[in-house]
Amino acid sequence: MAAFDFKKEYKDLYQPKPTPSIIEVPEMNYIAVRGKGNPNDENGTYKTAIGLLYGIAYTLKMSYKTEHQIPGFFQYSVPPLEGFWWQPGVEDFDYAHKEDFHWISAICLPEFVTKDEFDWALKEATIKKKTDFSAVEYATIAEGLCVQCMHIGPYDDEPRTVTAMRQYAKKQGYAEDFSAERLHHEIYLSDPRRSDPVKLKTVIRHPIRKA
Repeated sequence: MAAFDFKKEYKDLYQPKPTPSIIEVPEMNYIAVRGKGNPNDENGTYKTAIGLLYGIAYTLKMSYKTEHQIPGFFQYSVPPLEGFWWQPGVEDFDYAHKEDFHWISAICLPEFVTKDEFDWALKEATIKKKTDFSAVEYATIAEGLCVQCMHIGPYDDEPRTVTAMRQYAKKQGYAEDFSAERLHHEIYLSDPRRSDPVKLKTVIRHPIRKA
């Protein structure tokens, strides 16, 4: 039996069309790391955060091979990396100052991973990998009503897709609704280390409300 694949099972969340659409996003649980700084810095905090996330993600995925059996566990593929981004005091992103980026890097969790199971994985990974995973947290995020679109191309080209999303939302009678809890959201479906930048696939999602 094939492993559960979030991208295939939740196509409305992970495989939108390259034209904007409106979606109601359900409350979901994540493992997450918060930070600040340029994501392209080779030795920066963002790259460190990614390593920590995958350390916990694979500890949970491979838990069935340990004595710790998670109730309701089923085989699954680790979901794609996601990111929630903002720049304090900046309405749109200033790509010339990526050092000012604030972010929450995250990976979605299967429903059977409770806070208790996350705590087990944190301890297990710390012991097995001899690494400090204390920056990783268990986060529940409720995005609610959003406009989203599949962006195809380099990350720095995202403003053209965001503009299309805004125009579409406005025509449908919606306005953007950013807050400390509702942020610019990206889901990375391509590995930038192995993909041609013009073919990168990234889901972009913005919170909205009735205008």
